[in-house]
Amino acid sequence: MKKLLYFSLFLFFLSCKTTAISAAEDLHQPTKAVDYFDATRDRKIPVAFYYQKSLNLKKTPVLIFSHGYGRNNPDSNLDYHYLLSNLAQNGYFVASIQHELPTDDLVPVEGKPQVVRRPNWDRGAENIAFVLQQLKIDFPYLDYQKVAISGHSNGGDMSVLFAEKHPDKVWKLITLDQRRYPFPHLSKPKIYSLRSSDQPADEGVSPTLVEQKKLGMTIIKLPNTIHNDMDKSGTLDQKKEILTYILKFLDEY
Repeated sequence: MKKLLYFSLFLFFLSCKTTAISAAEDLHQPTKAVDYFDATRDRKIPVAFYYQKSLNLKKTPVLIFSHGYGRNNPDSNLDYHYLLSNLAQNGYFVASIQHELPTDDLVPVEGKPQVVRRPNWDRGAENIAFVLQQLKIDFPYLDYQKVAISGHSNGGDMSVLFAEKHPDKVWKLITLDQRRYPFPHLSKPKIYSLRSSDQPADEGVSPTLVEQKKLGMTIIKLPNTIHNDMDKSGTLDQKKEILTYILKFLDEY
């Protein structure tokens, strides 16, 4: 009986939280775009912001998003409009970071990913830290007690690394099928992950079921969504499912 009640509530939540999504969401542009510059690293960091201009942003929760690897495509951080614009419509201030620049070296395709990709992840974690620092200057009224860090694939690996380095700065960690960098064995921040149906994580990335339960982690496999359909490539139903889960994760206390 309880399971039936929980399932009914989930369906109700689904119907309430995803009605704003339409195919046109992919055409939405960010509310604002800026190029930050980290002088200590001589590094430009493009960021797209999504938020409601009409909303009083005081104490608005923050979500920092990191895109999947796009071989230095300068618009990779704009490939998640369906998710980021809808999170903004649901009351979040979203900063989507462009991590790779056209002048950057490509990520090596040979060698152990945990070794050859580590410089890319370290740079990404530093980008996240710098953007968070700048947000506190440019938008001091946001709720920095509620900073969610999220990312897809390679951006998820960066996000996990940042949360591992700075657990005190992260309210919730939400990954979309990060496959290489292992989850930290921490109960704080709260950790959530949506997994694809086609690309398993590397050995040791996810804790055992017993460890997940002990740490309070939530890891959910999406049976009808492959890894490459978690960005704008997915169907409307796939986008609704991803958005609904992430809103549910963010709403949990």
